[in-house]
Amino acid sequence: MKLRILITGFLIVCSTSVSAELTWGFKSPAFHYGNGYSSHVLSVEQLQHNRKQDLADKADAEAKRLERELENTTLNKFVKNVESRIYATLSKQMVDSMFADCGNSCANSGTAEIEGSQISWVKDATTGAITLTVIEADGSTTVIEIPGSGNFNF
Repeated sequence: MKLRILITGFLIVCSTSVSAELTWGFKSPAFHYGNGYSSHVLSVEQLQHNRKQDLADKADAEAKRLERELENTTLNKFVKNVESRIYATLSKQMVDSMFADCGNSCANSGTAEIEGSQISWVKDATTGAITLTVIEADGSTTVIEIPGSGNFNF
């Protein structure tokens, strides 16, 4: 019996072995034959480009956010409000002068210079037409003609 176990164990241990040829190949697409290498290089280049573009976009967005934050401070809001009220008052005074009804004793022209731009108006004494001319700091000119006596009745 012991001999039988010994022979069975020997047969199990000494069974026939089968061998095959060992083959090895690259798994990386960079070394693939044909168009694999160019696809790999293009993919890597596209990934690098996208990453750089994402970083540039994030930096640009952060710069714009900081700029908006600086523009929206309480002091800047106050200054903008004061400027708009001053400009509104100046324009109201100019319009009141243009359309004043005081006969021949009123001025028929006026000029104001605001931040490098020159604003002037002239009222024709006979027809009452008003010509408003704005000359910008860069030299461009805008002319507005108000026909008639300037009395608007709606």
